[in-house]
Amino acid sequence: MKNIKNSIGLIIILSIFMGCSDVVEFDPHDEYEVTELDYLQTESDYRTMAVSCYTPTQWLNGVIVLGDIASDNAVAGGENASDVVSLQQIDNYLILTNNSTLEDLWESAYEGVNRTNYLIDHKDVNLLGNVVDFDGKEALYGEVYFLRAFYYFNLVKMFGDVVLFTDHKLGLTDFGTLQRSPKEEVYAQMELDLLQAIEVLPTSQSQEGRITKYAAQALLGKIYLYQEKFDEAVPVLQEVVDGPFSLVPNMDDIFLPEGENGVESVYEVQYSNGQPYYNWAGQTRGQGNYAVQQCGVRGLSGTAEMPYNSGWSTNLPTQDLANAYEEGDQRKEATTFDVEAYANNNPSLNVTYQVAPYKNTGLYNKKYLPRKGQTSGQVELNYDNNQRTIRYAEVLLMAAEANLRASSTNQALAQTYLDMVRDRAFGDQDHRITATVQAIWEERRLELGMEGDRFFDLVRTGQANSILSSRGYNPATNGLFPIPQREIDISNLTQNDGY
Repeated sequence: MKNIKNSIGLIIILSIFMGCSDVVEFDPHDEYEVTELDYLQTESDYRTMAVSCYTPTQWLNGVIVLGDIASDNAVAGGENASDVVSLQQIDNYLILTNNSTLEDLWESAYEGVNRTNYLIDHKDVNLLGNVVDFDGKEALYGEVYFLRAFYYFNLVKMFGDVVLFTDHKLGLTDFGTLQRSPKEEVYAQMELDLLQAIEVLPTSQSQEGRITKYAAQALLGKIYLYQEKFDEAVPVLQEVVDGPFSLVPNMDDIFLPEGENGVESVYEVQYSNGQPYYNWAGQTRGQGNYAVQQCGVRGLSGTAEMPYNSGWSTNLPTQDLANAYEEGDQRKEATTFDVEAYANNNPSLNVTYQVAPYKNTGLYNKKYLPRKGQTSGQVELNYDNNQRTIRYAEVLLMAAEANLRASSTNQALAQTYLDMVRDRAFGDQDHRITATVQAIWEERRLELGMEGDRFFDLVRTGQANSILSSRGYNPATNGLFPIPQREIDISNLTQNDGY
């Protein structure tokens, strides 16, 4: 079956036609072929709308960039101090409430919430009051429930208390009526959605990229960790640990095109460029992974055999991250790309490049380094490299942490899972270390470097101030980003502390 990454498109949610009793009778079909009343009449309608619920996941790749630039893993880089100002603000902890990256992520996540709410609201009956049943409908809705939880999880970890609504898609009448809900209530809704998803989702899908029961269990386990519900996290993560996944021997292979949706993949956000859509006024709204272009080496060129494309030299790994890896740890080379060393070690490729003009660290994000053959159309905006959102290695580390922090500690299991991750990293059993909570937190940095978890890990584990204070981190913010100012202006929302 065709990969879902080639099915996800920009599907327009049809506007609601509103009328009054005293106006001249009007048939919307006079001007429009399809109205909202015509939709959700068939199985195909439901399945198409479900695919549209996946689409905003593609627009959230900025969360990955944010999660490393705001931490000790990366700097904004770029051409100069005014290049991608929104990322420079995050890097310098001088974040304004009109930060464009944060505005875009807020809007993207809520577009996802809106789409999933719309489909869930019409699960039992469509707008005409008709029931449309078909085989696999419950499982399809499992995917939709997962996606709503996924969107809310991204919102909560960035902004804390957020606007929670689940029973409809927003309309004009909602402006100014909704307020922020305590994050505990939002987490409770996420848990409910994921438990519903787990109950109906299959353990495998015939179409690559679709959400499975294991993906829902892994996300639920992660949400439990963020709430320090370790007793609840242990059994749900164990289900994934015991699933059909395994660690890829060579970590570099995971991030190649042939590594997509592989044996280590629990959940990936799918990208495509088969029908490339791009818009420089909305860089994140295409079908491609915009974050890939940001990671590339400026002016990079060489012979036809060189596998890499050039990019914009933003989201640069720090030397601090590179130095955290021990000698022999393959994850260093899989995570940090030293272009000077690469050029020197491959003289036949005639590699030339421009040194990163601003905040040069000498390193680039190897996991998402732009590669030839991964794009078409508008090169910069159409990379089809999937975002490896939850990998089996992370599940092992989450399970290890949960087992150590649960009310009934299981040191042996935690040790086993940590050993598995480190054995793959070094290719031997000679680099095992004692499983402690701190050791697992540090292992997460090494394993998940440049995958967007570092800042949020530091916040949830209470280490942000001690590790990031030298970079200007303000503990008064409680590790949260500002609510977009225009949301405050329009809806009178409260602002987070420290802004």
